[in-house]
Amino acid sequence: MSVAVPPQSESRSLSALWRDEQIRGVLVQIMVMAALFALAAYLVHNAIANLEALGKTFGFDFLEAPAGYDINQRLIEYDSRSSNLRATIVGVLNTALVAVCGIVLATLMGFTLGVLRLSQNWILSRISYCIVEFCRNVPVLVHILLWHGIIVHSLPRPRNAIAVGDSVFLTNRGIYTPRPLFEPAFEYVVYALIAAIALAFAFARWARRRQDQTGQILPVMPVNAALIVLLPSLVFFIVGTPLDWEQPALRGFNFSGGIPLRPEFVALCWALSLYTACFIAEIVRAGILAVSSGQHEAASALGLRPGWTLRLIVLPQALRVIVPPLTSQYLNLTKN
Repeated sequence: MSVAVPPQSESRSLSALWRDEQIRGVLVQIMVMAALFALAAYLVHNAIANLEALGKTFGFDFLEAPAGYDINQRLIEYDSRSSNLRATIVGVLNTALVAVCGIVLATLMGFTLGVLRLSQNWILSRISYCIVEFCRNVPVLVHILLWHGIIVHSLPRPRNAIAVGDSVFLTNRGIYTPRPLFEPAFEYVVYALIAAIALAFAFARWARRRQDQTGQILPVMPVNAALIVLLPSLVFFIVGTPLDWEQPALRGFNFSGGIPLRPEFVALCWALSLYTACFIAEIVRAGILAVSSGQHEAASALGLRPGWTLRLIVLPQALRVIVPPLTSQYLNLTKN
């Protein structure tokens, strides 16, 4: 025989549930999400109706339509008849190219400036200080416009181009460099390079274990550099030098052939690199100063030269402080 629940007990149970903070929070979140979804559905429906009234379609079909504009700096084939989707891909690849080049340049310049800021040479330290303090306090957009103006107005026209070794030409329309033309046998050189890098890592690990066991310091850097250079070079000559170069040549009013680096690309890459390098320099300086001075004193007591102290003792410990903010600077460079 079933027992009916009085209405008063049901109301008490509902009020008890509502007084529970956790349950009340979940219910409020559900209601807020439902309201947001309803608002989004209304806006989308309204947009679709208005576009249909104007005779326009709603969707991603526009990606297949011809772009109707040209892009000078590109890594893949593209012209004004290409689709909007291909134009987007060209833009993404250009962004990736600027980011990679900028990260490499900014890292090299930033570490150099950061170390020079702590140099015992007063002139080098002051010059680095002035560069860092001036460049990082100038907006990045001003950097870009400044360097673009310098390239466009200071370099000569193509007919009076500055030749560097009869292969690289500097003009106000860009920098023209030779284009590598790879033959099928060049893949063996790539395999040799990969093998050389793997052997270099293996040798570095073996040298580190040997140093821990015996205290002997092996010339890891020279050996690895020679291995990475000589092994691919040997394979390159064995397979018959499967590489040719397309030289840029002046035809008419401009150069054709080779790899053109437009003024906009050069200015953007250099400006972002210099701007970010100044922040990286401060990060590197802070990381080095974060290492206890006792480490420097102990290295000096053991007779280590300043260069070895920096490379073998200070920088490995400073990287723990340097890497997290360094990653943020890489992301900022890519977003800029």
